Parts: sequence; C-alpha cells; structure tokens
Amino acid sequence: MPRVKRGRVRAKKRKVLLAKAKGYMWGRKKKIKLAKPAIKKAGVYAYRDRRNKKRAARGLWQINISAALKAQGLNYSKFMGELKKKKIELDRKILAQLAENKPEIFAKIVSQVK
Repeated sequence: MPRVKRGRVRAKKRKVLLAKAKGYMWGRKKKIKLAKPAIKKAGVYAYRDRRNKKRAARGLWQINISAALKAQGLNYSKFMGELKKKKIELDRKILAQLAENKPEIFAKIVSQVK
C-alpha cells in the first residue's frame, strides 16, 4: 500500500477549525486542542438557544395580547378559548402584531369573540 502524506489535508482542517473559533477568548482562538471542544460546545448552545429564542418570543406575544385584552375587559385564557370555539385560526404572533400596530382590527376580532 502506498504511503499517504496528509500535510495539506490536516493543515486545511486546522485552518477551517481555527476560522470557526475566530473571536473566541484566550487560547481557544489559536490552539487546536482548546478550539475543538469550544466549537463543539458553541454548536450545542446555538442549537439549544434557537429553540429558547422561539419560546421567549411566544411568551412576549402572550404578554402583548394579554395587555391589549385588559383594555377590552377580557383576559387572555378566556379569549384564546373563545377563539378556538369560534374556529378563528389566528396564531399568537399575528394577534400580537395586530394588537400593537392595528388596534382597530384587533378590537373587531375581540368583538367577534365576545
């Protein structure tokens, strides 16, 4: 079997690895042994936090809808229950946007639910 020299391949791998670790603090930006686990951990955090970001956004939508409903004399849970009963299929993101930007349209939706 012929001998395989991996100089260029390994150098490219290291270069790509360190490029991903650019901007990291201390030795993690320039030492392969420290950069490898840092990049792996960063990927785990990124994956987890993409989901947490969605979770936090949904919580904010609920707060915005609830605040707009208080002015209409209704609470959030009863409003959402009535929306389902009346088969009005608007998601929380759209409802929050309507409550914030177009209160007159939101008021019409609330009046349909009441």
